[in-house]
Amino acid sequence: MARDLIDDDATAQLQALATKHVSAVELLKAALERHADTHATLNAVVAADPERALERARALDDARVRGESLGPLAGLPMTVKDTFDVAGMAASSGLPHLRRRQVEDAVAVSHARRAGAVIWGKTNVPVMAGDWQSANALYGATHNPWDPARTPGGSSGGAAAALAAGVTPLEIGSDIGGSLRVPASFCGVFSHKPTWGMVSQRGHVPPSPGSFAERDLNVVGPMARSVRDLRLLLSIVEDGPLAPKAPPADLKTVRIGLWLDEPLCPLDPEVRAVVEAFAAQLRDAGAEVEPVTSPVDMRALLFAYQTLLGAVLGEDLPPRVLRGLERARPFARFALARGAGPLSDAAATLAYTARHREWMAADAARARLRHEIDDTFARFDAILAPIAPVPAFPHDRRPFGRRRLATSTGESLSYNSLLTWISPATALKLPATALPAGRTSAGLPVGAQLIGPMGADGRILAIAQAIDENVRGFESPRSGCLRVASGG
Repeated sequence: MARDLIDDDATAQLQALATKHVSAVELLKAALERHADTHATLNAVVAADPERALERARALDDARVRGESLGPLAGLPMTVKDTFDVAGMAASSGLPHLRRRQVEDAVAVSHARRAGAVIWGKTNVPVMAGDWQSANALYGATHNPWDPARTPGGSSGGAAAALAAGVTPLEIGSDIGGSLRVPASFCGVFSHKPTWGMVSQRGHVPPSPGSFAERDLNVVGPMARSVRDLRLLLSIVEDGPLAPKAPPADLKTVRIGLWLDEPLCPLDPEVRAVVEAFAAQLRDAGAEVEPVTSPVDMRALLFAYQTLLGAVLGEDLPPRVLRGLERARPFARFALARGAGPLSDAAATLAYTARHREWMAADAARARLRHEIDDTFARFDAILAPIAPVPAFPHDRRPFGRRRLATSTGESLSYNSLLTWISPATALKLPATALPAGRTSAGLPVGAQLIGPMGADGRILAIAQAIDENVRGFESPRSGCLRVASGG
């Protein structure tokens, strides 16, 4: 029974637990078996504590037999991205010395555990969550379940791969540069980037362990195989007032602005075709979907975002690297004066070494641009846009400056172009839900994001749930690793 349930979403697994069709121990053992079957191919879950998890599952089963009141996640086995501290499994963020700490649960993890989750493993990430590929010298590279020669994305790549392969039904991830949305797009799963500040970052590494700071731009959010599961987990981990729990939206009342044309945001024609076909499916389901031009001044937004992001990430750079960047500032200013763009190395150099007045100017630009995008939200409930310019790409371990993204037409794109489509929601602190939109001719997943106004998480998720349940939902990858795991 548990083996049959493991590919269901978390809500279905919880219903089976509540009706005693399966025990927490049985469900946990099924998850551990799926992990064992897929680990050699995926390397998604890189640290585990099965003994403590089994003890927790047995205790929850006993409490259920006694008729005790249990939390909304009671008995559900789940994993957590390895940038969050978990009691007994400190966040390594890909660095050996960080995992040797004695830690308590991160705040979001503690909420899930109090709700009854059985947390048994940690999923792989890039070093300090700083890449769109999930690989590090400590645990190696995680592979995409749709094609192990490709990355599952980053930095929540291990989480997305584990979800797609049925290793876990729920995950807690984070996003500062697309880290929830890019892996969801590459692996064909769902994620939600909340409005900034909705979920506590305490216990997330980076920043340095023990920090109380709520980092600018960064958010903590849920990942799952259904939108109803996203809404469930968000309701548990959110730290402020609960977002409205509206029922799924009636798509016939929904107005969506389709944003596909932006000179500063490159897009593979195959990705564009998938998102266009997805938009047509939404129209067929009754939604009003109209093309929109750029909802904000993207050049101004990308320059502001680069400064805001660099100011955050610069804190994690080694002192010797920062000294080198400081020496390069005059050359970077010259390059920008000569026309270097917002995602150029010159712009990055100035961002990582930003002075406070430069950060203030970027923050002022952000405030102006948030007001500017409100004009689009006055006409539409949400903006539908691509997440990444390309689908999942082959593993690339070259230095950042030498990496390129190849499109289906042979065009070569900057690696940093992965920042483009995700930047408005991040820089402006807006909610965005990633949904599977379809697949390329090669069978690779393509995701799209529904972006909403600040604080409109409940409305965006209600629309996303209607799409999930009536238009397009999760598809399981047809990889060899998953066929073995499911006995196929």
